[in-house]
Amino acid sequence: MDKTSVIILNWNGARILRKYLPSVVAHTPKAEIIVADNGSTDDSLKVLAQEFPTVRTIVLDKNYGFAEGYNRAIDLIDSEYVVLLNSDVEVTDNWLDSLLDYLEQHPDVAAVQPKIRSDRQRAFFEHAGAAGGFVNALGYPYCRGRVLWKVEEDHGQYNTPIEVDWTSGACMCVRTQVYKACGGLDAAFFAHMEEIDLCWRIRNKGWRLACVPDSTVYHLGGGALSYDNPRKAYLNHRNNLLMIYKNKKHPYGVLIARFFLDYAAAFFYLLQGRWGAFKAVFQARRDYHRMRRAYR
Repeated sequence: MDKTSVIILNWNGARILRKYLPSVVAHTPKAEIIVADNGSTDDSLKVLAQEFPTVRTIVLDKNYGFAEGYNRAIDLIDSEYVVLLNSDVEVTDNWLDSLLDYLEQHPDVAAVQPKIRSDRQRAFFEHAGAAGGFVNALGYPYCRGRVLWKVEEDHGQYNTPIEVDWTSGACMCVRTQVYKACGGLDAAFFAHMEEIDLCWRIRNKGWRLACVPDSTVYHLGGGALSYDNPRKAYLNHRNNLLMIYKNKKHPYGVLIARFFLDYAAAFFYLLQGRWGAFKAVFQARRDYHRMRRAYR
């Protein structure tokens, strides 16, 4: 049995695999590398078979989304640790050793992430994770090294390990049994904020989480849904509300505040000319009220 499995979820990403998977193969000698294919219709499976014969492939029958795709793959894994790694991440030498060493030395820590820098602007942090994730009093996630859409240049200012509220799904190393015991990623989320929800559930069970900046990876990001895509706005608003409702001990004061803040955000989208995002907020709030019944 491998001590660690690195799982990359793929959907029609043959080009991305060709670009980023070689770094994972080159810099991950001591772990099992797995690509879980989410029902791709391109030549992903052919590329994997011909160009990456050492990589194990798990073939799913359709696109289950980020959350359920990972859950189905991890159900087949019995490694002590599992890494959720986006397909558009370039890893560096010893990237995994630092994460595993931290987990071995801190038995009360369930999951860790590396420092995540942008593959587009490699001196800067990347939006999805940066140097560790947090959630403010109103339930909004933010990162060390990134607030809203602004990211910082990495000058080593965050080179110390720190306890965090959430670790990024772009690159998260987690104890497999904790992942499974806490229910894994919520498939109803489909995508966006599902790792933050999982991390909140893990912390509610008494575990800690950390960012370990001795490890660095480079994330392309934005490959699934662009910033302007109304679907992205919908998932972010809906899933954030569900996450608060599910996990916050006394959520109702925050949810009342978010009622006003969400509609303020909707009209901000309207002023920007983003009609699709404006409508997405209303749809997200409607579906949140419908879906939250399942979490009572």
